[in-house]
Amino acid sequence: MATLKVEIVTPEAPLWVGEATALVARSSEGWFTVLPEHMDMVGNVVPSVVRVGTTEGEIAIAVHGGFFQVGPGEEEGETLATVLAGIAEKVDEIDVARAQAAKESAEAEIAADIRNEHETATSVMARAALDRAELRLSAARS
Repeated sequence: MATLKVEIVTPEAPLWVGEATALVARSSEGWFTVLPEHMDMVGNVVPSVVRVGTTEGEIAIAVHGGFFQVGPGEEEGETLATVLAGIAEKVDEIDVARAQAAKESAEAEIAADIRNEHETATSVMARAALDRAELRLSAARS
């Protein structure tokens, strides 16, 4: 019987590993779904909510970019889908108050730096922090 094993991995540790019915994620080319017996492929994952379908329900994970790989697993008939993310967190574990505070802080940094005619390292980092906070808030509220 064909099966699908999914790994969501960050540099710190695996965030989620287990048997799944489907993996839904977004790359720079659009949304894609991985099912058992999926063809081998590699690509990027853009900031979005990755959804893992299991027999017990769905697991939603906010991924702030990374890469994915689909290939054969260790067991006969197993497909392995791995998402490598620099930053990721389970949606049900997002601290909304902390994400809102991060959003407000990033907006204040951008506003303070907007008087500068050229984009600075501070404004680039603040925009990245704002993007992360907005994804976290959007994911937590969906």
